[in-house]
Amino acid sequence: MSETRLAILFHRSPRSPALARRLADDTGSILPLVIFYAFLCLVVVLLVSSITSLYLERERLYAVADGAALAGAESYDLESVAVVDGQPRPTLEAPAVRAAVAEFLSTAVTDGFDALEVERAGSADGRSAVVELSAVWHPPVVSVLVPAGIRIGVTSTARSVFW
Repeated sequence: MSETRLAILFHRSPRSPALARRLADDTGSILPLVIFYAFLCLVVVLLVSSITSLYLERERLYAVADGAALAGAESYDLESVAVVDGQPRPTLEAPAVRAAVAEFLSTAVTDGFDALEVERAGSADGRSAVVELSAVWHPPVVSVLVPAGIRIGVTSTARSVFW
């Protein structure tokens, strides 16, 4: 290509030299992007840490509910064991399950939970112990996106079986 043709293609209008200088100067144009991405990274870190904390708190509560359900499933008397189809089967009573769950929770390590409550403890079918626990979870950092506390609940079922 000839030099005059290149000059015509890339010619800047002489009527707006201030605009040409302004377009050529990119001072400060990266600062809004840096601020936006730093804010986005901060939001992602806060959300991921809150979600991880919520997951771990739920798993801890679920472990306590599993232990309570197991204690409830073992709350039968030997007199309540009946032989059905040649297999011994215990019969669970709801008050005995509730008492066993309360006793388990009084001795278990539950000091890390805020407002731990037994929502339900009993046996609907006489064979399985059902325990439902709830507690309040608090995020590591309270922000606009994450509330100050959420009540979480878990349900665990256990059954005693003779082999």
